[in-house]
Amino acid sequence: MKYPTRFLELIEDFKKLPGIGKKTAERLALHVITTMDDETVLKFSNDLTAIKKEITNCPVCGVLQEAACPICSDTTRDQETLMVLSEVKDVFVLERTNIYHGNYHILGGSIDFSRGVMPEDLNMDGLFKRLEGVSEVILSLNGTVEGELTSNYIKEMLKDKPIKVTRIAYGIPVGSDLSYADDQTIFRALENRRKYE
Repeated sequence: MKYPTRFLELIEDFKKLPGIGKKTAERLALHVITTMDDETVLKFSNDLTAIKKEITNCPVCGVLQEAACPICSDTTRDQETLMVLSEVKDVFVLERTNIYHGNYHILGGSIDFSRGVMPEDLNMDGLFKRLEGVSEVILSLNGTVEGELTSNYIKEMLKDKPIKVTRIAYGIPVGSDLSYADDQTIFRALENRRKYE
């Protein structure tokens, strides 16, 4: 049986989402067509359109924001501690634990020479501009070769500054993505962080 063209287009759209393969995309498309009422589909469509217009990355730290950044505008956060992360999704993982109360800086990826991602392609300049008043930089990058390379680069750039550079402990499995870690693993990794040498 040949699917209708619009149905195939919807399947292709769902496949663009991370972790969604062909079978899951087909199930989602069928659910939209056969189960969801018109009002729900319209709301879903409007939400997708609105989120792209209304949610942006904070120009300072990179966290998602609607108006004012929820992190940068929070004066109760520890202004002397800055945690460096690869992706904005990692902020949600850390905030869910309610353990860390400093500020964040999102790089927007990791150095990856094989893919042509150089330090200047990341938000490194923004990081180095934010260091005034910071006493500790916590490197919370993924336990991958790229995460390690990026951590080493930042450590080298900060070696002459009076800033303590730490890295989260390796409770996070090597080769894994921070967003897949459970709360307890993140808690132990943060509690057992050490000076990065």
